Amino acid sequence: MGAMDPHIFAVAEEAFKQMTRFDQNQSLIVSGESGAGKTVSAKYAMRYFAMVGGSQTETQVERKVLASNPIMEAIGNAKTTRNDNSSRFGKYIAISFSKQNEIIGANMRTYLLEKSRVVFQASDERNYHVFYQICASSNIPEFKNFNLGDADDFFYTSQGQNPTINGVDDAEELTMTREALSLLGISKKDQLMVFQILAAILHFGNVKIRESDGETCEIPSKDKNLTNVCKLLGIEESQMRMWLCHRKITTVNEVLTKPLTANQASFAQDALAKHIYSCLFDWIVKQINKALKSSIKQHKFIGVLDIYGFETFEINSFEQFCINYANEKLQQIFNMHVFKLEQEEYVREEIVWSFIDFYDNQPCIDLIESKLGILDLLDEECKMPKGSDANWCQKLYTKHLGKANHFEKPRMSNMAFVIHHFADHVLYQADGFLEKNRDTVLEDHVNILKASEFELVAELFADPAETDKRTRSGSATVHALRQGPKSGGGSKQHRKSVGNQFRDSLFLLMETLNATAPHYIRCIKPNDDKDAFTFEPKRAVEQLRACGVLETIRISAAGYPSRWTYSEFFQRYRVLAKSKDIHRKDMKKTCDNVLCKVIRDEDKYRFGKTKIFFRAGQVAYLEKLRSDKLRACGVMIQKHVRGWLARSRYQKLYKSAMLIQRYGRGMLARRLAVFYRQTKSATRIQKTWRGFKARKHFCREKRAAIIIQSNIRGWAGRRCFRRKLQEHKTIVIQKYTRSWLARKRFHRIIRGIVLFQSHFRRKQAKKEFKKLKIEAKSVEHIKNVNKGLENKIIELQQRLDVKTQEVNHNKDKEIVITELRTKVEKLKDSSARSEKSTNRIHELEQEIQVLRASLAKEQTEKKDLISEKELLAKEYEKNMNKMNTEKSKMKEELDKANQFIKEEENKMAATIKEKVEAANKLLIAEFESERAHHQKLVREKERLQQRLENLHGEMQVLTSPQNEHKRTPSDISAISLESFTSSVSPDEKKEDGEEDAEKEEEENVDVGLVLKLQNRVSGLEREKEQLSKRLETFEDESPQHISSGGLSDSAFDALKMQELENENDKLKREVGKLMKTIADTTDFGTNEEVTPAGKEFMDQFQAMSDELERRREECLQLRALLAERSISQHAIAKESYGGAGTIMNEDDELSMAYKTQKELIGKT
Repeated sequence: MGAMDPHIFAVAEEAFKQMTRFDQNQSLIVSGESGAGKTVSAKYAMRYFAMVGGSQTETQVERKVLASNPIMEAIGNAKTTRNDNSSRFGKYIAISFSKQNEIIGANMRTYLLEKSRVVFQASDERNYHVFYQICASSNIPEFKNFNLGDADDFFYTSQGQNPTINGVDDAEELTMTREALSLLGISKKDQLMVFQILAAILHFGNVKIRESDGETCEIPSKDKNLTNVCKLLGIEESQMRMWLCHRKITTVNEVLTKPLTANQASFAQDALAKHIYSCLFDWIVKQINKALKSSIKQHKFIGVLDIYGFETFEINSFEQFCINYANEKLQQIFNMHVFKLEQEEYVREEIVWSFIDFYDNQPCIDLIESKLGILDLLDEECKMPKGSDANWCQKLYTKHLGKANHFEKPRMSNMAFVIHHFADHVLYQADGFLEKNRDTVLEDHVNILKASEFELVAELFADPAETDKRTRSGSATVHALRQGPKSGGGSKQHRKSVGNQFRDSLFLLMETLNATAPHYIRCIKPNDDKDAFTFEPKRAVEQLRACGVLETIRISAAGYPSRWTYSEFFQRYRVLAKSKDIHRKDMKKTCDNVLCKVIRDEDKYRFGKTKIFFRAGQVAYLEKLRSDKLRACGVMIQKHVRGWLARSRYQKLYKSAMLIQRYGRGMLARRLAVFYRQTKSATRIQKTWRGFKARKHFCREKRAAIIIQSNIRGWAGRRCFRRKLQEHKTIVIQKYTRSWLARKRFHRIIRGIVLFQSHFRRKQAKKEFKKLKIEAKSVEHIKNVNKGLENKIIELQQRLDVKTQEVNHNKDKEIVITELRTKVEKLKDSSARSEKSTNRIHELEQEIQVLRASLAKEQTEKKDLISEKELLAKEYEKNMNKMNTEKSKMKEELDKANQFIKEEENKMAATIKEKVEAANKLLIAEFESERAHHQKLVREKERLQQRLENLHGEMQVLTSPQNEHKRTPSDISAISLESFTSSVSPDEKKEDGEEDAEKEEEENVDVGLVLKLQNRVSGLEREKEQLSKRLETFEDESPQHISSGGLSDSAFDALKMQELENENDKLKREVGKLMKTIADTTDFGTNEEVTPAGKEFMDQFQAMSDELERRREECLQLRALLAERSISQHAIAKESYGGAGTIMNEDDELSMAYKTQKELIGKT
């Protein structure tokens, strides 16, 4: 290790060697600034231990130890401005080893998770990786109900405005995380529940709280984010909506309900989100420790400490203060190990040594953790009713300014202070120190989460003391349903401040580290820009000086880092001594004789009282001399042993060779004779085989030739047929084409002839027209025309008279015609109807023919089935005969087996005893499982009890006046209220109503009575669900009864329906009594508004009554339908199938029709 470059594996190997050699627990302390590589270094160290501490093949334990890394990185690491995978928590992993130096398990402790990162991230930073992983995988089916989207859609993951990391696929990282969870034994159900809680945190960040009247606030009723949160966490939305905007104040005799401002509600919202994530983080760590816990007793362990490095930012708050405090404690251990203990041992051994001054950070640690130090003053201010960050700062200035050298006040601020740490001077802003140290979460919010319907969510917020007590005792204690005011019991578990918790955990860590041999891995950050292959020497020297490496080098060069006791040195390096130099009674003299011959320079070592001290590099030189000496001795021993072994081996080989030659020659002769016989036999076999093979080949080729010829001839015939078919089709096409062309030509000629005739006739008409015009111009022609005109006028006058008479006669006929037309239209309508009816008759006749054909087909199939049934009967008889013969054989075998069993009874006594013991163990295991189930029921009872308390609180707010503090007497339990209301019947309340009328006018609705009524309503709803289930099962079974039972089953169905109606009437009577009780105890007719609980109850009752009426109508319809169907089926079966109704329903057509009818009734 000393001669090679520093490496993680070298440090891990040194720790493993010291553990195996000296049986001492070891610790690897990985330190450095943020982003220097501490997490990766710790991961490589664990990988090395898993390799050297495992078996030849990697076992499940090593895989589980390594699988914890991706899980913790997902839920505890985040991107910062200095590191893309910065650990925002500290962890100490103790890897347990057995006596055989094999890994048997591990245990993890975590320190100071940075919860504020859940709700706030600076610019260019991210939230924890797991949030972005589930957003990147929102499209997988398991996450569909989470309503996730991109990381930019959620407030808690979009503040840094840089949701991606270069080279990192969040979806693939989630796959690795889920595989690691499965490897550690976390079930798929719990994994999905973990991701569901994380999705709820994201939705919770998007819930908007706005200011309302006065100093109150409210959540919009249409806020879907709150609905998603309550759905994912399994809690009631109304309670969360109310208690996000209100809080309880518990006094000695009463409980006050106070509204919150918008800022206070937002702060409580962020506090609850941080608390949910912190509890989930602790639960996952607990599950990992359960998976890594070993049943084998631990022999030794090696711890790997991966804790946050020294941090200083522009704005440093409570988280940076705690981180730097932890680094101060680690630096103190380093100083004690390297500086203080070294010099104290030199003085104790009285060797020549010059003291060297070094930096001691004990005053800085005293400033932080001593009495009236910074942490004490912070806790004291947190306990004050009106404590503030400003008052705390003033107390710091008064107590430490000018008195402590490591404390300083900045010039320009009264709300900040400076601490001189070992690495740098850090300016801390006091804003938020008190709130972060208190880490307050409203008890009302925790109680709502305790009442979640999901077991894992309720388990996260369970009281650790009650959980431990329940797991130890294995039985449940009975508590009152609601007790008086809790005297801080529910919040005392949170009263221990974060600073105190962190200081106690650091003390435990320091005790562990002091009890082990430490090994240090100093991680150096090459640059602050996260650039690859860029090294800044000045920055590296600053880190080396800050972590004490330069001081260590200076002291190591001047001191003696290696040491051996005299006995250990003699036992280790005895091979370097000669016999004359050994003095058994004086080991110091012996060591002096050896060293004076081996190391000439006396300044390289010093003799103390009990030890020898060596300067750096001398032990390695002695180890080299020792290995050389041992190697020379080994070579000499090997030389003589190998010569003796070679001679012995030669003699054995010579004797064996002579014997082998003798037997070998005989074997060769026998082998030659066998060869000759086999050659002759093989020749004969080959002759026969070759003839058989040739005949077989000929037959195969002959069959192939015949098949080929047949296929070719068939193909040629088909080809010839296709060709002739094509020729025939071609002739047909040509025939029709030529006829079409001839017709087309004929029509074209006819059109031409007609056109020619028309032109010729037009020409002749024109000539005749010219001739008539010439004749008309002559005088004789005009006279003849006039005479003709006079005659024509007389004729026209006579015709006009005749026409008038005809017109009058035609009018009379038209009237008659209109009447006849109306009659004709009516006759046409009747004829159209008759045509439709005739068409319908034809269609029905066709359908009847089809049905008759199908009926004939079914009858033939039935005959086939009957024949098959007869065949099966015959086969059954044969099988029965075979079974009888086999039965007789098995009977004989059984007799033999009985005899054998009687002989083996004595031998089975021991095995029976072992089985009884195994059965006892199984019974014990079953008892443990029953005990676990009982504990689960106890947890469920506590969850329901908490939920009932939350409902009480909500009822108190709803029934009290608005805009005032709500008060509830804390000495009245809900059990007393319930027992009082349950002991009074509705009739007695009616009789006592007149006497208590005045009291009822002054008081509001009795809370216990309303709760009792709600319980009764829930019981009635459960009975209604049972009745509906019974009705559905009856409806599902009724088609089968119809198809198989006939009229007898329909009677049975009628009885069942009558019974259901009786139960329905009984339920209505009970509801009527309940309404009567409400009318007696509540005045709905006054002008006062009905409470929300009363409105909700009335709405539920109205909906339930409507549902009952609808069910009743549906039952009546179904009953009538069943009766009609059963009668019609029986009649049809009797007429067509001889009473065999099963033939009609072979394919279950009736049940399908019944279900269809049921759906139609349900829709109407």
